Amino acid sequence: MKVLLTGANGQLGRCFQDRVPAGWQVMATDSDTLDITDASAVDRVAAAFQPGLVVNAAAYTAVDKAESDAARAALINAGGPANLARAAKRAHAGFIHISTDYVFDGTSKTPYVETDATHPLGVYGATKLDGEIAVMREYPQSIIIRTAWVFSEYGNNFVKTMLRLGRERAALSIVDDQRGCPTYAGDIAQAIIDMTIAGADGGIYHFCGDREVSWKEFTDEIMTTAARLDLLDALPIVKGIGTDQYPTAAQRPGHSTLSCAKIARYGIRPSDWAAALNSCMAKIA
Repeated sequence: MKVLLTGANGQLGRCFQDRVPAGWQVMATDSDTLDITDASAVDRVAAAFQPGLVVNAAAYTAVDKAESDAARAALINAGGPANLARAAKRAHAGFIHISTDYVFDGTSKTPYVETDATHPLGVYGATKLDGEIAVMREYPQSIIIRTAWVFSEYGNNFVKTMLRLGRERAALSIVDDQRGCPTYAGDIAQAIIDMTIAGADGGIYHFCGDREVSWKEFTDEIMTTAARLDLLDALPIVKGIGTDQYPTAAQRPGHSTLSCAKIARYGIRPSDWAAALNSCMAKIA
């Protein structure tokens, strides 16, 4: 299997490279080596490499910055995936694209299924939804995996931020009325590999953590795990606050838990994020 991987230096890209099965050949690209918004560049690379699978782990993920940088976010989150989908189709390759829970508005009281109506609240979610639409228009056999609250030992993410703040501060105020499922990037990478091996049908799938929490509850677990691994001199006090007490440029969904029932048809279970958090933080240590 020859895999063209974009976003190779991000959380998912690095975790994917850690788990590549024996015999798979990966061309790992980042924004410096392949500008996915440049259709000609994408076509040249795909034509030369002739992948059997294209995995798009590249994205504009700065949720708040996107509100004032909408054009750039749209180029990367919608234009780029469209270019990759066309190139994958021409190469007769599989295409797996990663999307987000932010395509929903968070008003559902039950986990979102793939067929639920989308209604993004901000530019980031809107551009990711546009990317989904573009991918399916260009190459209907593509697989789109929506995921949520991604963390890992790599890059910048909520877990690493909370660990840093927990070392610096005696008390933290964390939003307690937004709920979702943390997801380890390594488990997303494994799901991509497992779906490829299984020959999964094209379409949209949800994959996330196995237990819903608020950001405050997630922080509690991060701090408890950090203390157990001797990563903190003292446990900070973690206080829950409302979204209205922590204003941000972008509005975020209040409840974005995803149902993983569809992807389970391929034997893929939701991410055991608590176990992954422990191993991830041990690696960070």
